[in-house]
Amino acid sequence: MEALTKKVLVLGIDGMDPKFTKHCMDKGGMKNLKVLIERGSARADLEMMGAQPTVTPPMWTTLATGAYPYTHGITAYNRQSPDNLGGQVYNMDSKKCQAEQVWNCFAEAGKKTLVWHWPGSSWPPSSDSPNLHVVDGTQPGALSGGVASVEGEFLMVASDKTEEITFKPKAATNIDVPCVITDLKLADEGYDIAKANSGDVLTKEITNIVMSMNDSQWYVSSLPLDVAYSTLKPASGWAEAPEGAKEFTLLLSGGLTRRVGLILRNEKGVYDKVALYKSKKETEPYVVLEKDVYTMGIKDTGLKEDKTYNVTRSMRVLELAEDGSKLQMYISPALDMDNDTVWSPKRLYKEVTENCGFPPASGVVGTGDEKILTKCLWASWDSVRIWQTAALNHLIETEDYDAIFSHYHNVDGQAHQIMKFLRERPESKISEETAMKCLENVYEQTDNYLGAFLHLLDKGWTILVTSDHGQCCPEYTPCQIGESGGVSVRVMQELGFTELKKDENGNELREIDWEKTKAVAIRTNHIYINLKGRDKHGIVDPKDKFEVEEEIMTALYGYRHPETGKRVVSVALRNKDAMLLGLGGPESGDICYWIAGGYNYDHCDALSTVEGVGDTSMNSIFVAAGPGIKAGYTTDRVIRQVDFAPTVAVLGGVRMPAQCEGAPVYQIFDK
Repeated sequence: MEALTKKVLVLGIDGMDPKFTKHCMDKGGMKNLKVLIERGSARADLEMMGAQPTVTPPMWTTLATGAYPYTHGITAYNRQSPDNLGGQVYNMDSKKCQAEQVWNCFAEAGKKTLVWHWPGSSWPPSSDSPNLHVVDGTQPGALSGGVASVEGEFLMVASDKTEEITFKPKAATNIDVPCVITDLKLADEGYDIAKANSGDVLTKEITNIVMSMNDSQWYVSSLPLDVAYSTLKPASGWAEAPEGAKEFTLLLSGGLTRRVGLILRNEKGVYDKVALYKSKKETEPYVVLEKDVYTMGIKDTGLKEDKTYNVTRSMRVLELAEDGSKLQMYISPALDMDNDTVWSPKRLYKEVTENCGFPPASGVVGTGDEKILTKCLWASWDSVRIWQTAALNHLIETEDYDAIFSHYHNVDGQAHQIMKFLRERPESKISEETAMKCLENVYEQTDNYLGAFLHLLDKGWTILVTSDHGQCCPEYTPCQIGESGGVSVRVMQELGFTELKKDENGNELREIDWEKTKAVAIRTNHIYINLKGRDKHGIVDPKDKFEVEEEIMTALYGYRHPETGKRVVSVALRNKDAMLLGLGGPESGDICYWIAGGYNYDHCDALSTVEGVGDTSMNSIFVAAGPGIKAGYTTDRVIRQVDFAPTVAVLGGVRMPAQCEGAPVYQIFDK
């Protein structure tokens, strides 16, 4: 097969919404994407119809294979535990994928191929071809975060009024955290996103019984940050400290490791810099921080489970009083600098880190506070942008790749923290206008990322921009069903299908009462009947399964939102019928269901056609430009996610993946 182009670069942006992209373009933004559209092809609405479910691992796998989830077998963020109806297990594993990935077709056709942090059936490498290079793909956050994470992010507050040096988990719900450590009430623990994104999920079963909204993904945008508190006083006992310097203690490793710091005055007597040292005996700091500058690549050590690691962090001085009375800093997660686990071949890690520095960690907590969203979360993802564009461009120059499949998670990683605030809610700490501005800034960040590769159009590369799903702001607070991180209890309990155990005083326990539970809703879109002979604690006779399914679907359609009185579930189908929407099959529940628009979480649980508040939508984006693609062309073809892999295959002149169910978007080809 003759190739239409010699070089293919896929720029995958997790969560990039075509409707909100157009919103930004209509306001004069996204200038780099406009160049790609003008020089290439897309639909007028920029849409690519997403498959189901609208969540990261299944959709990136669909993009890679051209197959629907019922075929490739990745049917939710996590897999159903084979041993526990209420449990889930890790799903971003190429060995679980039952369809061939298109990059294998490139590599085995003799084309040198790089798969970069693609969070859907890419790791470990699924071909032995020496032409295939794979970097990470074990989780969607910043590269290497799932295996190299040593410590989480936190705020540090030092004050001349603070009396005790201490570390308080989940103490800050906004940037104006208390400075005096006296009888501090900690924030509600709720959902633990740091744990949910840690490397622990790679090997351990996940059991999460979602009993309240604080247990759910809805709570993610309000999660509190850990806080390290320190005294702040005149420097004393130092080997060398500038005149007028004030000292503080920085607690790392959850309070187990100490570093010391000085705040320094300038020639005008104003405190404007922070210097960090490993001890007072040191005469040279290991980093000097300017006020309000996000500094990446700070090398130090970190402690995890009694083991010491060489780590890299990023930091920002958020506040430094001119008189030296108060200091506030953001400290990013720490990543192990020596961890090359998810790099194949491993020489790539050395090549990239020696020339571009070590991968920076992204933040995961926004707390719903504008300053944390912009100065910490956005800044952390911008550091990832700076490093990743440098790394990819370096590899393009030095490795002579023919095809690259890459992923950048900045939109999804930040929109989860912003999306619901596009509609004012009782828990909102920012206005709708502020939330909109924050989200628009995320899309401008994305455009800056795309712009770093525009020069490749003039070097013979064909560039495709795509995403796995968009993200929607719902009109109303979701009901407690459709949770991706565990078992959704409340609605199923109210409908009479799921029961919890109780203690001797009648208080609910966080444990399913399987003797009284007919079915559970788990993994976002899936409901499993507690079936005798199949499930460990089954109580439903197999001959009654059809009727129980009918009972559940009827109840779901009858369930009403308390504010509107309208139905919450848009579609509920038996497993075999769900195959019409690309779900179903042996890796899906007995029933698959989708939440109606307006009542959904920001993504995962609703159909890909759903739209939301603030020009948001659930569909994916598709733009292509460069050799082999018509310039300035608008197609009215309905482009589906299963069409992506065969389109890339034709451009590259390789065969289509073996289980491919889509078709090339031939209308956009220039010959």
